[in-house]
Amino acid sequence: MDSLAPAIIGTKAEALTQRYGADALPPAGPWNETIAVMLDHRSVRGYKPDPVPPGTLETLIAAAQSAATSSNMQWWSAIAVTDPAKKKVLAEIAGGQKHIEQCPLYICWVADMSRNQRISDATKTEFETMPWLETFMVACIDAALAAQNAVVAAESIGLRTVYIGAMRNDPVRVAELLGLPPQSFVVFGLCVGYAADGKAEGEVKPRLPQSIVLHKERYDAARETAQRATYDAEMSKFSARHELQAATWTQRVLNRLGPLKSMNGRETIRASLKKLGFEIR
Repeated sequence: MDSLAPAIIGTKAEALTQRYGADALPPAGPWNETIAVMLDHRSVRGYKPDPVPPGTLETLIAAAQSAATSSNMQWWSAIAVTDPAKKKVLAEIAGGQKHIEQCPLYICWVADMSRNQRISDATKTEFETMPWLETFMVACIDAALAAQNAVVAAESIGLRTVYIGAMRNDPVRVAELLGLPPQSFVVFGLCVGYAADGKAEGEVKPRLPQSIVLHKERYDAARETAQRATYDAEMSKFSARHELQAATWTQRVLNRLGPLKSMNGRETIRASLKKLGFEIR
């Protein structure tokens, strides 16, 4: 691996234990450095001001463009933001997330239907599929697949990342700031940079046991309640170590999905999409 690569956990057993906890380990199968990097992922919310190496952005975009894209329609674009003034505004839109200002590279991932609309206009061909929900969903999925490829690439060379879904708090303001054309929408942002001291050493956050998310042949939630209790116990220990308010995963779900105010303005996103030129049927 590149000399910039992070120190990866030594064994797959250690990596799986960090990701799931000792009581929910899946069988350990094939293993390599790529999988080790992926299991070592954690969101980092503090960055050094050091710039990323020359060519890093282009490398990340090459990785992103190597992701699957539905029918090769390539429904996404990316906007790299390094201007401190713009990052400050984006941080404000995101509810004051200072790591947007700290990171040397901030990438806005765009579900971009405008490019293919320009082909429609230029060829005077009506694209009957454009206004439908399926097409919009595919554009968002394409953007997400591309971004995740970029994340894996970034972390494989020692950089750290965190997704910023709060770009959807005010997508119209984001679009105006970035000069987006109609029918384009920032699905999320991504901080990229070197973790500030003490920020990359944090624990990998445990995930739901595979027995909850992996179904074989047919969906089966018969044991979910008991398995969720096991996961809540694991998350409770993690939360105590990190002084998190929501001790268990169940409590976090209740806090996040219960009150409408937790959407931080995103409940108006359909109206915002209309303002951005989307006609979704």
